[in-house]
Amino acid sequence: MVLQGDSIGQRSETVRRANLSALARDVHSRGTRSRSELGARSGLTRTGIGALVAELSARGLVSEERASPQGTPGRPSVLVQPNSDAAVVLALEIAVDSLAVAVVGFGGRVHYLHRVDRPRDRFSVDETVADLVELARGVRGRPPVRDALIGIGVAVAGITRRADGFVHFAPNLGWRDVPLGARLAEAFGSRVPIAVSNDADLGVLAEHRRGAAVGTDDVLFISGEVGVGGGVIVDGRPLAGAAGYGGEVGHLPVNPAGLACHCGSIGCWETEVGERALLARAGRRPEGGRGEVEAVLRDAAAGVPEAVAALDSIGRWLGFGLAGLINVLNPQLVVLGGLFGRIYPQVGETLRGELDRRALLSRLCMVRVVPAALGVDAPLLGAAELAFEPLLADPAAWMLTPARRPYIQSTDQTRPRWQSQI
Repeated sequence: MVLQGDSIGQRSETVRRANLSALARDVHSRGTRSRSELGARSGLTRTGIGALVAELSARGLVSEERASPQGTPGRPSVLVQPNSDAAVVLALEIAVDSLAVAVVGFGGRVHYLHRVDRPRDRFSVDETVADLVELARGVRGRPPVRDALIGIGVAVAGITRRADGFVHFAPNLGWRDVPLGARLAEAFGSRVPIAVSNDADLGVLAEHRRGAAVGTDDVLFISGEVGVGGGVIVDGRPLAGAAGYGGEVGHLPVNPAGLACHCGSIGCWETEVGERALLARAGRRPEGGRGEVEAVLRDAAAGVPEAVAALDSIGRWLGFGLAGLINVLNPQLVVLGGLFGRIYPQVGETLRGELDRRALLSRLCMVRVVPAALGVDAPLLGAAELAFEPLLADPAAWMLTPARRPYIQSTDQTRPRWQSQI
């Protein structure tokens, strides 16, 4: 009898923790909701919702207030709203041309976001880690980071093992076999978890949770800058592959007679649609960087023939690759991030024409192509969502954890010469 009672108790506790997680996720992702809405979505009773909300409220993660009277009979519903100061995460992004930092609170509120350009001769792991520490130092001592930091999320442009943040290959950074998660934990002296993942995987996470793909369960996210990355959501879940390295669409072979790719192959999709391809076709230095890209976009807007033709070529190759991916994956939505999202108004008609010629009608008739709602910051905000995952997965465990002091040191350090003032 005792054993049976213990088993029932364990099952009951498991259910409670699962319900608490579902409630925390709902409030975090969807924002302020009434108790009745939360009950309708979860299927729980009013009493059950009240007890769960009381737990989250006792730790300060949510607060409650009465809704304004609407002139209808009955008492106004109680609104449950996230407290963005109760738990915050630090998000970092390592891109080829820039580094970024953000402080994001529970419920998705962005307290702070800053991005800095960096030169392309500053790619070493040591320099990158040091620069990230200095960039994060800009938020030291600021509330709510000072008292409520629960995790750090990092987006990196490379093939990354999420389990431990090991970067196997980042061709556009020149990295191979880098234990980035361990290096960052050591550099930060962190007392909170650090999670590292591929930038495109985090871009699709952010767009699915807070951007253009909210409410859509089958999503293909394609982001282009120097490299090209992809993230996939299938039936509401990320498609990671056997080892977690799925989505490397930039290295899909599309042109046997094409150019050499930084990955070591020939004719990868990245060589036809990436930043270097755009610059070369516009008659500019392929390694010219963001400044040259901006010049090409200005020229195209002014009708300069070389720039217009370069964008048209990118649109054709973008449609060529997307047609194959749409045929295989059958998404409801394709979200274009980074450079692709920016140029979509100029290349959308060319892209659609290529899809009409190459994609299977049964797939094409149900898919939409849209620019990313979160713009270039989608991977950074996805890193924040990744850092929130331990809390969302088990709020009960988080509520039992004593408050931890943040990792950021108070001593001043000289900023890198390349970095703008924070």
